[in-house]
Amino acid sequence: MNACGTILVVDADDASRLTAVQVAVRLGYEARPTPTGDELLERLGGDRPALAIVEVELPGPVNGLEVMHQLHDEFGDDLPVILVSARRTDAFDRAAGLMLGADDYLLKPLDGSELHARVKRSLRRSAPFANGNGHKDESNLSPREREILALLAEGRTQGQIANVLVISSKTVATHIQHILSKLGVNTRAQAVAMAFQRGLVEPDVRAHLLAELEPV
Repeated sequence: MNACGTILVVDADDASRLTAVQVAVRLGYEARPTPTGDELLERLGGDRPALAIVEVELPGPVNGLEVMHQLHDEFGDDLPVILVSARRTDAFDRAAGLMLGADDYLLKPLDGSELHARVKRSLRRSAPFANGNGHKDESNLSPREREILALLAEGRTQGQIANVLVISSKTVATHIQHILSKLGVNTRAQAVAMAFQRGLVEPDVRAHLLAELEPV
């Protein structure tokens, strides 16, 4: 795999798919093109992609909006997804796509220069950020994973976290496994302890937990 990561390209149109692949390669990423959503989901591995470019009107049983939903369930809502469309092109369609979780929405035919600029912007927005103590977060946790880690630090159960974030318990479990893997630990308790050591949990969360542990 390219050191920069992978960009998923899901588009039934050969010309648009080629344009997106060329953009990904020029930016230093490995492109993983597929023509249908169900084929992508069948081949989806555990490695988190850097970004996905998805056609809205995909043929077959899985359309582009459903692919975006599945990708966000698997890798977190912060995974940037750029929707592209040749038919759903009015303002309402574009607004709906953005409200449903797309990072950007482009109309076909795709212009390579514009797509290049949009992809760069989305990647820049999703880049790892500094933690609340001003130190660079080298754990590569996504914002959603950090959110779940903070809730774990508060003592929340998997079911409670699912209720708070309005996602399925299965999705929470997947995020927790990603957290353990990225932190190099085996248990949730170890993950919470490392979060405090590295400053990955915000100070108010730590203060809350310490207050809960203080004797009455």
